[in-house]
Amino acid sequence: MSKATGKGTKENPWQLKTPPGTSEYIMYKDETVNPAVLVCKVGTTTLHYQWRAIDDLHAMLKKHRGWVELGSTDEQKPAKEGTVEAWARAADNPVGGWYGLKKGFRGRFGMYAPPLMEALGLAEVEHNPKNNRMKAL
Repeated sequence: MSKATGKGTKENPWQLKTPPGTSEYIMYKDETVNPAVLVCKVGTTTLHYQWRAIDDLHAMLKKHRGWVELGSTDEQKPAKEGTVEAWARAADNPVGGWYGLKKGFRGRFGMYAPPLMEALGLAEVEHNPKNNRMKAL
């Protein structure tokens, strides 16, 4: 299980690693906007996702009752069907489309959200070099 240091604030963000463990990044909940936003900083790149995506993904995983492939990819590329990434873009998800908020930087949800969910005790995530999956706890 991934351990995250930090408290999830801008001043003390969660310090996380991608599922394969190859890259470090930070995330925090920005409550200065309504509704709250999940901010993800990877190097010099900043991604924004709707905060509700964490609860919505957890609910989807519980309903699925098994492992779901992460399938992370950039916004410009199609997401593999049946993956967390595809769900985070799907017209039939709870928000009716993208959880990512900034056009051009809406993808990669399947890479960055699962380790946070694992650290929060909401999911189990595999940590293989490729093709990782997750399931609800």
